[in-house]
Amino acid sequence: MLTAAPLSRFVSTGFVFLLAACAHQPPSSTNTATYKAPPPASKVLSQAGVRPEQLLNRVTWGSNFSTYQQLQAVGTDLFLHQQLWGRATVVPPVVQAQISAMTISQQPLDQMIFALEKKRIAAEQQKGTDDSLRKDYQQELNRLAREAMTRSLLRDIYSPNQLQEQMTWFWMNHFNIHSGKHNLRAMLGDFEENAIRPHALGNFRDLLKATVYHPAMLRYLDNEHNAVNRINENYARELMELHTMGVNSGYTQRDVQELARVLTGVGVNLTQNTPKIRPELSRAYVRRGLFEFNPQRHDFGEKQILGTRIPGRGLNELEDVLTLLSRQPATARYISQKLAVYFVSDTPSEALIQSMATSFLESDGNIPRTLLTMFESQEFIASLGNKFKDPLHYTVSSIRLAYDGNCIVNTGPILNWLNMMGEPLNGRQTPDGYAMTESAWASPGQMATRFDVARALSAGTPALFKADNQTTLEKPPAPALANSMYVKTLSQTLGKDTQQTLQQAKTPAEWNMLFLASPEMMRR
Repeated sequence: MLTAAPLSRFVSTGFVFLLAACAHQPPSSTNTATYKAPPPASKVLSQAGVRPEQLLNRVTWGSNFSTYQQLQAVGTDLFLHQQLWGRATVVPPVVQAQISAMTISQQPLDQMIFALEKKRIAAEQQKGTDDSLRKDYQQELNRLAREAMTRSLLRDIYSPNQLQEQMTWFWMNHFNIHSGKHNLRAMLGDFEENAIRPHALGNFRDLLKATVYHPAMLRYLDNEHNAVNRINENYARELMELHTMGVNSGYTQRDVQELARVLTGVGVNLTQNTPKIRPELSRAYVRRGLFEFNPQRHDFGEKQILGTRIPGRGLNELEDVLTLLSRQPATARYISQKLAVYFVSDTPSEALIQSMATSFLESDGNIPRTLLTMFESQEFIASLGNKFKDPLHYTVSSIRLAYDGNCIVNTGPILNWLNMMGEPLNGRQTPDGYAMTESAWASPGQMATRFDVARALSAGTPALFKADNQTTLEKPPAPALANSMYVKTLSQTLGKDTQQTLQQAKTPAEWNMLFLASPEMMRR
């Protein structure tokens, strides 16, 4: 068990905690700029004797010494509250410089798409005579998608608000959008930044609304083609089945059809032009960036959804339906069940799901309060160390531990490893998102690939520290595992068989590999 005693030993032995260029400053417990906890912190976790490293492996993307310091500064319970109600995303300056230099960080989505549409149209006009324009267009889409994935990974690795990063990815997976369709590769960075991230630890209705109004979602699920007398039910169905109530939760095919009518006219406009609207409907027209509500495409008739009358009055119908769906007991249960599978076990108990759903309903969809009910449950505490990692959790946790204190400048190897393990970011083609159960990721082939990743990391991965068009550093950082006092102490909490295996390692690189490939590193 890691306690304050080993921490003091690290100091006394002159252990170098972090490289200055990539150091985190543990947030103060009184840092009101980034931390507001509505309910007072309890002592549930400390009274239960929760081991810090196990809590970190579940609440964060993976335990490392930097985050361990952060926890030790305030204690387990207050640390959890800081994670639940913290908001600011502060990463090391070297990492922030990378993020700030990205096109997706500098250019508004609508301006980016307008420019891309001009390229696409020009490429279409030259089709068959000049294929270079099409290649340039596709390469630009790929570059923007790479930026979005890189920004997400850098925050996962370096942000001190680790729970916000985990929840951002949870909701990206819940509201899954596959990057291969249309020009969505250019939109996903904005979808994460402006639809998901601000609400990941906020209110569920606000989050749901942000996804409904985002052009990436409307394009992915074909609602841009949904119009009066030409109904497309695709988005309406997924909105009820995957985003809110869940399958077999009581809604009917008629409810889907009626919701599709509500969604008529809700779409996107990829041009800078405004369509001609009949004078009597012009006041109902809405344009926000790429989002467009065209009243001439809307069914203004009365609707009935889940037994509730929805008067026909344009975009306000959608606002009513979002509130209706967000407050359904089925939605509370479905969201709670998915959260419990993600954070607790593949088969969470009915009692846990119901208690979370109750918190969800009583707080009108407050995500932190729903999570707090889960985190302070005995079922969550008992599950620590047992949840199988999906490839993203395995990879990021390994990076956070191996290169704690070193600033990565190239996420290419990480993206390649995720591709090899079958979980590329934004790569799930169907809207249901990746599964978070052990059976989805524990195949022999998956384990063999993870061993390859462990081997690649064990001796060092210079490419992580080589930016595009630059030479590799003369002496790239080595993974801080075999020579890390924190990791050595952590290894003493592993199973007897793993400890015996580690003792047989002949070199630091071999020790690193055996540690990263150990059964315990596969769980969180």
